[in-house]
Amino acid sequence: MLDWGGARRKRQPGMKYPLLRLLTALSFLLVLSAATVAAEAHDSRPWIPLFNGKDLEGWTVKITGHPLGENFANTFRVEDGIIKVAYDQYPKFDKRFGHLYSNIPYSRYILRMEYRFEGQMMPDAPNYVNLNSGVMIHSQSPQSMPLDQAFPASIEFQFLADEGKGPRPTGNMCSPGTHIEMDGKLITQHIVRSKAPTFPADEWVKIEVEVRGYDEIIHRVNGVEVLRYQHPQLDPKDAWAAAVAKAGAARQLHFGHIALQAEGQGVWFRNIELLSLEEP
Repeated sequence: MLDWGGARRKRQPGMKYPLLRLLTALSFLLVLSAATVAAEAHDSRPWIPLFNGKDLEGWTVKITGHPLGENFANTFRVEDGIIKVAYDQYPKFDKRFGHLYSNIPYSRYILRMEYRFEGQMMPDAPNYVNLNSGVMIHSQSPQSMPLDQAFPASIEFQFLADEGKGPRPTGNMCSPGTHIEMDGKLITQHIVRSKAPTFPADEWVKIEVEVRGYDEIIHRVNGVEVLRYQHPQLDPKDAWAAAVAKAGAARQLHFGHIALQAEGQGVWFRNIELLSLEEP
């Protein structure tokens, strides 16, 4: 080591690269401080109610075979602070699959809510809809759907309940018009089962879905992670998804609407809230 005059001097023990050590320590502290600030900012962000408990303000109904905004037979109704899907005014189901769409699309967020089933499925509905509903994420807009389209191109967090026929876990992923990836592999099957338990039909179940744009989606049931996957994308072989792509939508799904399902089975939804994960 040279001193300022150019003469070599002996390095003292414990003094090897002191400036480098100091800079490394400062860098570590800065990273730790930034992470702490980010965590505190996340914790301080408010949960935003998506449902006001009084009416369907902020949401749009689309039911198969009916014009946008027509809430046929009062399918979606608000009672006692709950969004209820009911079929007591239907003469028959007649393939009237319906969804209640958020007016705003979202990209990076955590959605939490509670659901429970009520009553019997419609007699002429497909058998699979028994004690079956869900919430769609990264959904195409209802404005982009033709009159006879039954399901939006989207990713579904599926809600299921016990039929008395063995295990029937809730929290599965369904993919109408879409595909996903898991561990780098393209998954084209329509349903991916979760690790959640089976719940009685009349029990309120808390669900949470963490959506990080195109990067990753995580399903949680009663606070426990039950499924994780990545890279939601349109299925180019699906007719409805192909129509959305032809209209200009990107194949990779980075954002979309949230939609509550009505597919022939009575179901209730409440405490619907969203926490934004967008960068401030």
